Amino acid sequence: MQQAPNARAFLRVQEEFGSFDAFIWDFVGGKPIQNARRGGDWPARTELSDALSKDLKKRGFSFVGSTIVYAFMQAAGLVNDHRVDCFRHKQVARLGRITTGVRPVATKTAAKKAARRG
Repeated sequence: MQQAPNARAFLRVQEEFGSFDAFIWDFVGGKPIQNARRGGDWPARTELSDALSKDLKKRGFSFVGSTIVYAFMQAAGLVNDHRVDCFRHKQVARLGRITTGVRPVATKTAAKKAARRG
């Protein structure tokens, strides 16, 4: 069972970054990647999911291979992989523009630590 080690790793990320959300969104610069897929094969992983997977593993997470991480990135909205001719592509792209720059609220403890670091 990997729940406990992953839960501890999650809490460490929250402590360091203020939230897991802030940590994840930093990998895409705070805004969703808008792909313009027209057909063919979709990637199962990317260089970005490779990097995020590697970082998560370094922080003590397990079962976070690049393919799983890329699927998470799609589901969480970090990557818009809808085909451009899909009605959802424009809707998801619009949501990405609306939320760009919106930062998650850090916990009070993390905010205090950040303020002390200056």
